[in-house]
Amino acid sequence: MPFPGGLWWLLCCRRGFTLLRRDYGEAEREADGEAEEEEEASFELRAHGDQGSLEVSLSQPTRSSSGSERSLLVAEEMRSLIVDKGPGPVEDEPDALVKGWLQREMRGCMKTPWIRPRKYWFVLTPDSLDYYSSNEKGARRLGSLVLTSLCSVLWPDKQLYKETGYWSVTVFGRKHCYRLYTEHLNEAVRWVCAVQKVIDSKAPVQTPTQLLMRDVEEHRDSPEVLEQIYRCNPILRYTSGPLYAPLLPFPYGSLDQSAPGPRSYTTLRDEAVKLFNSLQQLESERDPVPLMQGVLQTCLDLPPLVDEIYCQLVKQTTEPPAPGGQGDLHYWQLLTCMSCTFLPSPPVLRFLRFHLDRTENRFPASEMAKYACFIREALGKTKGRECVPSLEEILVLMQRQEMICTVHCPGAPACSVAISSHTTAEEVAQELVSRLGLSQSPNLFALYEQSRRREQPVGSATLLADVLTRFENLAGEDREQDPPCRLCFKHYGFLDTDNVPRDSLEFALLFEQAHEMVLRGYVPTSEETLQTLAALRLQSLNSDFSTHAPFPRLEELFPPHVLHARLPPLPHRPPKCRGARLRAGLLAGGLWGQALAKQRAERDQRLRGRLREEGASTMAAIVEKWKLLQGMGRPEAMAAYVALVREWPGFGSTLFDVDLQASPVGAGPQRLWLGIGAKAVSLYKPGEPEPLDSFCYGRISSFGASDSSTFRLSVEDRDLLFETSQVDEIAQLLKTYLASAGAQRLPRPQEPPTSAPTLEPTVLPQGLCPAPGPWPPVGSSHS
Repeated sequence: MPFPGGLWWLLCCRRGFTLLRRDYGEAEREADGEAEEEEEASFELRAHGDQGSLEVSLSQPTRSSSGSERSLLVAEEMRSLIVDKGPGPVEDEPDALVKGWLQREMRGCMKTPWIRPRKYWFVLTPDSLDYYSSNEKGARRLGSLVLTSLCSVLWPDKQLYKETGYWSVTVFGRKHCYRLYTEHLNEAVRWVCAVQKVIDSKAPVQTPTQLLMRDVEEHRDSPEVLEQIYRCNPILRYTSGPLYAPLLPFPYGSLDQSAPGPRSYTTLRDEAVKLFNSLQQLESERDPVPLMQGVLQTCLDLPPLVDEIYCQLVKQTTEPPAPGGQGDLHYWQLLTCMSCTFLPSPPVLRFLRFHLDRTENRFPASEMAKYACFIREALGKTKGRECVPSLEEILVLMQRQEMICTVHCPGAPACSVAISSHTTAEEVAQELVSRLGLSQSPNLFALYEQSRRREQPVGSATLLADVLTRFENLAGEDREQDPPCRLCFKHYGFLDTDNVPRDSLEFALLFEQAHEMVLRGYVPTSEETLQTLAALRLQSLNSDFSTHAPFPRLEELFPPHVLHARLPPLPHRPPKCRGARLRAGLLAGGLWGQALAKQRAERDQRLRGRLREEGASTMAAIVEKWKLLQGMGRPEAMAAYVALVREWPGFGSTLFDVDLQASPVGAGPQRLWLGIGAKAVSLYKPGEPEPLDSFCYGRISSFGASDSSTFRLSVEDRDLLFETSQVDEIAQLLKTYLASAGAQRLPRPQEPPTSAPTLEPTVLPQGLCPAPGPWPPVGSSHS
């Protein structure tokens, strides 16, 4: 039986009044609870200027329904911070800064467009942001947000205005977040500026942990006072319960969106509490290494959390229930990894050093004391890391040992070097120079990150632990896309290649590096000479010809690009018009497309067969030349190989592939080789033996980077711009040659701007490449 019309009207009105009552009721319930929750939530804050006896005696807050059950002494702490503003009638505010009507979001009403946000009368004072039901005298105060130096305010969002038609003003407090809206941008900006001005005027607040750290530092020479401080303040000691608030102050609502990588983070305060939960999981973890690396990665992504984690670890290693147990040692092991990765701020560093001394005095000759000693030494060497420790490094640090790093040397056995988390590439290169007897060589050496597809030098100041971490990350990715890298010790710069003894290890390094240049096509010469070089390579590897001798692959003896150049080029097809492309796309999915795919597969198969034929004929020619080297020893074969390569004028230079924007040689090619040598900078057309142009260092007035992919070289009255992905390497190598040669300052056509810094060459240790640094901007003089 259908309801009569009057009954339907009554039900709809009752539903509407219910919605209205819920809306108003929620506002009143918020008003009744906000002041109490603000006092509860701010138990750990204290104004910076408050002085008095430090009887903090705080424990962690318990989550119970009754406020009297919370074991917090907040009255003295909050007296100067929170103004008692409960719900009450509106009065004339003599200290009101801004007043006006704003709409406040209620229960996500901006997400439901059919429910408009409620409008309230807001009053901003030097201490709080209050809102009332109306602007009439005697109107009820519905809520108050206390403003401290930790509050934050967000500027209006244009995207939100496009979606809703409102400009937003978001104010973050300890427990509450006021999301306010207005239809006028000027009004929103006025409120944001006013609130931010009040926040900036507030004195910094301190947590009890900070106050106790200061008290511990002041009374570190009084054992009785220190024991009383630790006994009366559980916040300094180990706890098995959760942490509901950070130990250090963090801005409210400070979302960190700049953290690199795929990980997403919430507010700093929430992340600090989550990290404490992760620390507590360490106690029962059988394999704590992945969890430790996760904590370290979070600290690397969010640097403000470094001090917080140090304080949490100090807290959990102070008076634990089982000193020296598995859980306690896991805390100490993570603290060891932290000390080798991050350096805390000076106040936290002093507190940490006191904790280490206290542990060593209370537990001498224990595992905790050994970790404390190791951490103290590490803190004196740590300067910051680019990457978190690798899994292997964490395992080594847990045992307080050194890592073994393998460095490959072309023409010599690989070297194993013991390194720590603070060892730089310069220290390892210097050790290898001494170990391999290269101290008297005038040439420069360096470590390289090397793979099949790329090679780049490692800066002298780079920590090898960071390099190994990058290798571990690459190994965890798709190996087919980027083969695993390795460290290689090679020549970095050639200052003298003529006087290298043939029976020395350096000559073997020179031979291997010359062979790499040949395979990469950086030695332009005839194909006949390339076959002779391949035969000499076989003679140096296997001695005289034998059918039982192992044959390397052809691409390890002969430049692959020469074989590919023999193949017929693919037919050039002119670009199709739009209609032709459309018809081709429609036909591609049918029988015509299958026929085209079959033709392409057959063509590729013919090209591969042709490439195999060319390779077989080239290998036969190489073998015939190898047979003619009967009786030549390995040193003679290496010397003959290097002598052939040295016939190219550019031997000894480091070549970079560049695109010249404005060619200085008229109608020269755009794709060039930029050769950086010990005496000059040269430009080569790829594959041509003679340079297009060459500039001695006396003609170079300045060099630098126009942007991240453009290198600028000023030669007398010309400016050469090179497009390259190796701007850093080019500038660094130029600085190396200039500094090694000890060249004097060069004159320049015009004076550089007074604001542009200049580069002064420094004297470098012999045999080592310099540390990476900022190259001088364009317009500065060099020598």
